[in-house]
Amino acid sequence: MDLDFLTANFSGGAILTLLIAALLILSVFLGVKIVPQSEKYVIERFGKLRAVLGPGINLIMPFIDRVAHRVSILERQLPNSSQDAITADNVLVKVETSVFYRILEPEKTVYRIRDVDGAVLTTVAGIVRAEIGKMELDQVQSNRSQLTETIKQNVEEAIEYWGIEVTRAEILDVNLDDATREAMLQQLNAERARRAAVTQAEGQKRAVELQADAELYAAEQGAKARRVEAEAEAFATAVVAAAIQDNGLEAAQYQVALKQVEALNSLGGSGGSQTVIVPAHALEAFGNAFNMLKGSRS
Repeated sequence: MDLDFLTANFSGGAILTLLIAALLILSVFLGVKIVPQSEKYVIERFGKLRAVLGPGINLIMPFIDRVAHRVSILERQLPNSSQDAITADNVLVKVETSVFYRILEPEKTVYRIRDVDGAVLTTVAGIVRAEIGKMELDQVQSNRSQLTETIKQNVEEAIEYWGIEVTRAEILDVNLDDATREAMLQQLNAERARRAAVTQAEGQKRAVELQADAELYAAEQGAKARRVEAEAEAFATAVVAAAIQDNGLEAAQYQVALKQVEALNSLGGSGGSQTVIVPAHALEAFGNAFNMLKGSRS
């Protein structure tokens, strides 16, 4: 009887010990949380936010605190989305966007928004439409980098309430419908034709200006040559006049005889003349001129 009683007591004590050990192990298991580097844990106590656990070993109150949400803090890429927008000059465009974001404050994200991806996509679409509506089509095409930066800043301000950071927000492409693309192509061809016509007209104008400059230069050079010739003749006339004044009639006769000799030489040297008929008084004048030249040289 005593042996049975001891066996019963030993069995009851062992079971209690095992229960206490199991309780301790379970408490350690529930109270110690190891959080990965890429995650954060949101802890609730009786359904209310208690704490946010960062990476590493963390201690919580077992059986009272619980991990309500395990939130990844890695950067996320939303699926590329397309939305229609109308520019300031009433052109319908289809804008393709890409957004990257990450969660910084999980306690805001899990308690303030249900569908994070959908909320971010909706916000981006609204901001893209608003910003493109302020710009004309040419500005959208030429200032895409500036537009992207503006959209990123506006998205960050809009979703900051959710504890989210936008790391990148890019406009991948701006597409036009077929009618608008055809109209722009016609406009581009017309602009090219206009530029070609302007270039040709400018070339013709420049050619006329150069021709006028050449003619003016030729006229100036001819006038200069005639002025030099006139000055030379005036000088020669002055010399003859001075000689006549100094030597009298002989100097004048000498000049007349010299001109006659030059005229006969020119007539005799003509290529089309085979026979030269000289009057008698011309021969006499030539002889007188020769004697006068001979006398003047001696």
